[in-house]
Amino acid sequence: MTKGLLKSKTFPMPNEITIQTNIPADIQTVWKLYTSPEHIIHWNFADPSWHCPSASIDLKKGGAYKARMEAKDGSFGFDFEAVIEEVKEPTRLVYILGDNRNVKVDLKETNQSTEVVVCFDAENENPLEMQREGWQSILNQFKTYVELKKTPQS
Repeated sequence: MTKGLLKSKTFPMPNEITIQTNIPADIQTVWKLYTSPEHIIHWNFADPSWHCPSASIDLKKGGAYKARMEAKDGSFGFDFEAVIEEVKEPTRLVYILGDNRNVKVDLKETNQSTEVVVCFDAENENPLEMQREGWQSILNQFKTYVELKKTPQS
């Protein structure tokens, strides 16, 4: 039994991974920049060699969320797709990925900043730490983008 497990290339599911950041901006600004397609395309990638050429989101229960993620050199790309499960503007967004994994995004305003906490079910193809690093990198890109924007009118 153990021998078979050692040969497996997959990891048990579900494992929930939590990532977070603190952004020096008000919660309304953070919510807008996190949930608006015209902003998502500017931060939704883990590495500068990637980009997000298109995004759409229907912010209601049952609404669709889709973001195209591609390597800038055209070598690889995929559609990140989900169905919205819960929306509590500006504090909570929950969606379910195409493979039935849950993602919960919680925002909390604290002393002139907003804490963003993302909890997601790990997939079973890649090591947990690799997934954590990838999602954290995207969240870090988001933080940088918000810091550059900083105004609700942006």
